[in-house]
Amino acid sequence: MLSIIAFLTVITIVALLISGKISPIVGLVLVPVVAALVAGFPVAEIGEFFNEGIDSVISVVIMFIFAILFFGIMQDTGLFDPFINKVISLTRGSVIAVAVGTVIIGAVTHLDGSGASTFLITIPALLPIYLKLRMSPYLLLLLVGLSASIMNLVPWAGPIGRAGAVLGVDPTELWRPLIPVQLSAMVMLLLLAVFLGLREKKRIAKLDEHPEMSGADEEVAATLDEPMEQPAGLKTDSLKRPKLIWLNALIAVSVIGLLVWGIIPSGFVFMIALSLALPINYPNVQDQMSRIKEHAPNALMMAAIILGAGSFLGIMEGTGMLDSLAVDLVAILPAFIVPYLHVIMGVFGVPFDLVLSTDAYYFALLPIVEQIVTAQGIDSITAAYTMIIGNIIGTFVSPFSPALWLALGLAGLEMGRHIRYSFFWVWGFSVALLIVAFLIGVI
Repeated sequence: MLSIIAFLTVITIVALLISGKISPIVGLVLVPVVAALVAGFPVAEIGEFFNEGIDSVISVVIMFIFAILFFGIMQDTGLFDPFINKVISLTRGSVIAVAVGTVIIGAVTHLDGSGASTFLITIPALLPIYLKLRMSPYLLLLLVGLSASIMNLVPWAGPIGRAGAVLGVDPTELWRPLIPVQLSAMVMLLLLAVFLGLREKKRIAKLDEHPEMSGADEEVAATLDEPMEQPAGLKTDSLKRPKLIWLNALIAVSVIGLLVWGIIPSGFVFMIALSLALPINYPNVQDQMSRIKEHAPNALMMAAIILGAGSFLGIMEGTGMLDSLAVDLVAILPAFIVPYLHVIMGVFGVPFDLVLSTDAYYFALLPIVEQIVTAQGIDSITAAYTMIIGNIIGTFVSPFSPALWLALGLAGLEMGRHIRYSFFWVWGFSVALLIVAFLIGVI
């Protein structure tokens, strides 16, 4: 009976998240509470489960809040602007260079872990170049999406934080062994960008030979002659601090260094960094509060979701529902599949992005798979890495990504065409990265 209740709980949460009827916070909090009551647990005991769950994720919440605020401030000061402008100036006129430059710019702008700010910076800056060279704007979305997905492996982005909450592990500790995978992925993506740039160059050459084939692209290219609107959310020049760029760079590099070193907790690192960055760049207290208010919604939203996940996991684990469901699923599944269930989930991680939200994948599927494979002697971290690497590359091919809808709106593109253009490249890249992670011993 406990397994049936657990299964219905997970299915209900997944269905509600997919339907968009409720926010992740509501589903993660209310559904397991109702399930625990139905299973016969008293309210006082459910409260204890909640406390245990919150205790397991509080360090993740602290890190998320201050990391998002810190990198938001760094974006405000224009820390990355000179680098981005230099890359853009170097890539003009060369299709292959533009493709490679897109990857580099996408990676740098996604250092704050925010897909929305990444697209707000990259699309307006690069779209006119793509259109002028008659490159497909869908290639722009593919390359920026892949680059941002790779950068999503940083601990202050969403997926690693969610996985850390599920496993009860500091996201920074999860991230460190993934750094070689991240670096390998960027090298692979740069090579893919060269290949896709050559492919795009040949396509453009064919258009020159057969002008009648370019009709579909001309509809998008027509926007080149129209003035580009300044997207909401881009920072004004009054917030830039060009004279402090080297000091801000030193702070940012020090933060990354301390995170990799691991000598102090990641949340504390970002608290110190934010406390230094704010008064250095904005001495006026009102300006400091204004910057915090600007970035607080993103920080608090992620923090609230992680706290909701802590409540969900605390109740599901405290009641024994997760253990019961895992045991019964092992009895049902074919014996030869069970030890490799995490691998199967990883390989099909990108297709799962088309039908599951990020929250559903990490908070509903990951705990169950982790419970099942650890009973077969598989390390829980290995199981998590396999599912993370397999799924994370598909972040910006998913219709459940709000940032992707923003990107489509900025570029004037369609979701269906984007998925058709990008899906198999993204899935193939994901599987190739899983193989690389296996070869270098991460999984």
